[in-house]
Amino acid sequence: MGEKKAGKIDLTNLYVVLVLAGLCCFLWGSATPAIKTGYQLFQIDSKDTMSILLFAGVRFLLAGFLVILFNSVQTGSWIWPEKGSGWSVIKLSLAQTVGQYYFFYVGLAHASGVHGAIITGMNVFIAILMASLVFHYETLTKKKVIGCILGFAGIVVMNLQGAGGDDMFRFSFMGEGFVFMAQLFYAISSALIKKYSKKYNVVIMSGYQFMAGGVILILIGVMGGGSIAGGLVRDGAFTMSIAVPAVALLLYMAMISAVAYTLWGVLLKYNPVSRVSVFGFMNPVFGVLLSALILGESAQALSIYALAALVLVSLGIYVVNKPERQA
Repeated sequence: MGEKKAGKIDLTNLYVVLVLAGLCCFLWGSATPAIKTGYQLFQIDSKDTMSILLFAGVRFLLAGFLVILFNSVQTGSWIWPEKGSGWSVIKLSLAQTVGQYYFFYVGLAHASGVHGAIITGMNVFIAILMASLVFHYETLTKKKVIGCILGFAGIVVMNLQGAGGDDMFRFSFMGEGFVFMAQLFYAISSALIKKYSKKYNVVIMSGYQFMAGGVILILIGVMGGGSIAGGLVRDGAFTMSIAVPAVALLLYMAMISAVAYTLWGVLLKYNPVSRVSVFGFMNPVFGVLLSALILGESAQALSIYALAALVLVSLGIYVVNKPERQA
């Protein structure tokens, strides 16, 4: 059995990458309505950055615990970080969980939703550029650039519908600048996963980096005065009818991270960064479509803009993954 196979599944096969990466993007897309619902259940204001970071920290701590617990049950004993992997786990955690989400949530609190979505759509392009020009994992080709431009154009088309006014031209370092910083951390984490997965088990690393990052985010949120318990209390009493769906939703969000990031890490281990990362353009598309189904936000999802965005994103994915023509 080859190293690039898990069981009988060839993780380098394009159709396998398509299915698994598509599943990851679907799960991440479902996080958009889940997070909005979570804010309502826990009564977290969208501008309360510290409570949001605390909420995210609890989510990622649970996600890491679920990853390690599941694999420990499979092996019959608790899995600990591999010898010598401690600093790698910490560095990956600081990039993938702490840096990315701290800058993302703080930035969103000071940036418009349209700007945030468009800048976030740049993360695929940045990840491919960093993998090619900084870490030299692969060659930056014309088709990768064209594919990224197509995908990014789809994100712009989807998010510019109905946008206008002076706010479209307002930028701030604490807002759009922080959202952009989050995309840099995303790109760095993708490259680090590729690097560390050659030496360590990517699933174990994923679990422990989530746990470490979750603890750090929780500490930042608590020290900043954040709280998520208030939403579970009504008239001074703990309410089970609110707590049960709130905790269930939190567990689902933890599962999203546990499954999606672990699969994504495995795919990055066995494939070029560009082949996997380009599917990230599907995240906002799934986010809009699932928000339409779950939250009733159908106006944006059922528009001509969404259809055009889906076509552009699909073309971008196809161009990047199109086999090279043989001489």
